[in-house]
Amino acid sequence: MNAPRAIATLFGVGYARTAPGTVASAVALPFAYLIAFTGGRFALLVLAIVVLAIGAWASELYAAETKTFDPSECVVDELAGQWIACAFAPVSLAGYALAFVLFRIFDIWKPWPTRRVERLHGGLGIMADDVVAALMAGVILAVLAHTGLI
Repeated sequence: MNAPRAIATLFGVGYARTAPGTVASAVALPFAYLIAFTGGRFALLVLAIVVLAIGAWASELYAAETKTFDPSECVVDELAGQWIACAFAPVSLAGYALAFVLFRIFDIWKPWPTRRVERLHGGLGIMADDVVAALMAGVILAVLAHTGLI
């Protein structure tokens, strides 16, 4: 397995038979918790941005290799998106559970402007819709955390 394929598929997580994006988001959670617990939510956000950049590169090459616009097994975008959503959540079981649910809802539903940025080509397009979905989830999480509801 070459490096772009390994990164794009999260070392094979993307080959899950059922709901590879949801599986990737679930795999991302314990790592997000560990990063945020030890380094803080800002560290998690910074690392999500690093994953976003590396993921865009890897996804671009993997999509070209497979000759597919947005391969379903390419799930590094879910890792970056889930980490961004978690960066807005309290570092708690309830916070991360809600971050997971909200991110998956927005990533699957793709309300405006999520669907619009999905049309971008290459690795940036593969990653962009998940970033927008994560930011939508993040706004809700930040409001709920600020009001003390989570």
